[in-house]
Formats: sequence, C-alpha cells, structure tokens
Amino acid sequence: MDYPNHITNHEKGKHLTYEDYVVIELRLKDGWTPNAIAKKELHCAANTVRNIIKKGMTPLYNGKVQRFKAKTAWNAYQENRSHSCRTYEALEKRPFLRYVEKHFREDRWSLDACVGRALEEGSFDRSEILCTKTLYHYVDFGLLNIKSIDLPQKLSRNTKIHKDKENKRVLGRSIEERPEEVDTREEFGHWETDLVIGKKSENDEVLLTLLERKTRDFSIIRLPDKSADSVLEAFQKMQTELGDSFSKVFHTITTDNGSEFARLTELETGTSTKVYFTHPYTSCEKGSIENHNGLLRRFISKGKRISDYSEDDILAVELWANSLPRRILGYKTPDEAFEEEMDKIYAA
Repeated sequence: MDYPNHITNHEKGKHLTYEDYVVIELRLKDGWTPNAIAKKELHCAANTVRNIIKKGMTPLYNGKVQRFKAKTAWNAYQENRSHSCRTYEALEKRPFLRYVEKHFREDRWSLDACVGRALEEGSFDRSEILCTKTLYHYVDFGLLNIKSIDLPQKLSRNTKIHKDKENKRVLGRSIEERPEEVDTREEFGHWETDLVIGKKSENDEVLLTLLERKTRDFSIIRLPDKSADSVLEAFQKMQTELGDSFSKVFHTITTDNGSEFARLTELETGTSTKVYFTHPYTSCEKGSIENHNGLLRRFISKGKRISDYSEDDILAVELWANSLPRRILGYKTPDEAFEEEMDKIYAA
C-alpha cells in the first residue's frame, strides 16, 4: 500500500515524536529499509531508527510473527524517559538554576563563574549545584532560560586565514627578550595594553585598555585620539599617581607595533619598567588583552562612536569585568586579586 509522502520537520538533536514512530511503522509496511526511513523521511541517524524498531518489535499470532508497532516503541521510550533524572534534577536544583539565571542576566557572569562562585561563597552545598558542563547541556536542552545565542564564547569561531606579513618594523624591545616569569603569570606587575577604536572614518575618541596578567585586572582609559602623545600622556599620569611605586606595579608592559605606542619606551627613562613589543601582525602574543577587548565589545560594538558613551558607561563596563569571578583566580574577582597585590606593595 502506498502512503502519501510524509517528511517530518525533525530538528537535529531533538527526540523523535510519536508521529515519527507512526511514520516508521507505515514505511516498514511499505518495505522501506531503516536507512531509507532515516534519510528520506526523518532526517536522523539510521541507528536511531534501528534502535526504535528493535524496541518496538511486537510478537503476534501466538509469537509466530514479530512486527514493529509504533505504540509499543513509544511506550518503551516513555518508560525510559520516566527513569531519566534530568527533569527531576532540574526541579530539585531549581534554586541554583535561578541563581545562575540571575547572575547571568544581571551581572553577565559566565556559567562557569556561576558554579565556581556559588561554591566559593558557600551559597549552595555541592550536592545542590550542577557542574559547568551540565549547565551547558541544560542550555542545549532548553532547561535553562538561556539560549546558545546568549553565550558569545560558545558561538564564536575564528575563521580568519592568517598570513605571515613582513617588513613592518618593531618599535622597540622584542617580546622574545621578555623574561620567562611574565609567561608564568606568577608574578604581579606584568601588563598588556591595546587601543579600542570606535568609528574609524570619523574623528572620535578611543579607549586605552590595560590588563595585569596575574590578577586579570582590566582598566579602560578614555583618550581624545589615538596619537602616540595621548597614549604616553595617559601612562605618565599613572606614573605621577603611583610615584615611586610605578615600577613595582608596572614591571613590564607588552603591546603591539601600532604607531600609537611609538613613544611608550620613554617610560623606561628613570624607571626599571621595561616595554616589549609583539611580533608584527601577531595579536595572539597579547591574547589576554585581546580577550578582554572582546568583553568590552559586548557593550561597545565596532563602528559605534566612543564619544557617544559617557564616563559612567565606560566605568560600568570596567567594574563589571573586574567583578567577574574567575576560575583561574580560585573564583575570586580580578578586583579582589588586584587589591591583595597592591596591599602587599604598600605594606612593604
């Protein structure tokens, strides 16, 4: 018997419906193979169809004949689902899930930060908390009021093709000369810096960003333009504020070869601070500041004028970034870790 073509709208990663089970029964009667049903009708893996058929085989005529019945397979599926702890666990741990949704929405914490901070603060017992991996599964299964599109790091992909470029001069001391202790992040006082540009085609303000590698403390300074004079002036202002402690706070500064940093080596005069420059066209050599610039871009998109944002707007982003609990810091915030290091300097 021929049945009308029935192509379901099955979505990859979702469970098949009872209607799909009925389609399997009908197509088997038509003599279709599991592979054909999977490919032409359900658009799922052939093994999925085979497993359903296996569970739905029903003895007929005193056991003399085995035939697939959609109802039998569906009942078996429902029985297995009733033993699944996922829904029960979601209900049992609802207070923690509300905690995650609150901090994710209001404070823009990552899922991992929610887990780690909850344990660090003792807000929940370990048995009341789901691990980070499970939370991501909950997002995929729709058990959290968070969608994958809300997780920029989950969706981001680097599709650029990197080509080696030559002939750009290095402004000063190469990163190859930088001490090994900078890479370990065990010593305080090693910084990365960069500029974040707003609207390229117009005269606009820019943001000077700085990141301390050990504590992940993130600073944002508004500049009138991207000139080397403006960048140097911002650092000289910090030098004046810190006084004799400047070189204790800024052991090293690593940046790229942009012309805006051409005068940065002048900071070395009269101090023990050292400035290092990455290889040309190799932003990954200061990946920490690049990642934090990505956090900043969640609030200030490319092409938006920096001058359209108030000082309070910029400060709010900085405070938010420094209030994010970090796994690498034992779920302390960068602000907490930075203050601890500064206390050591001033106590010495």
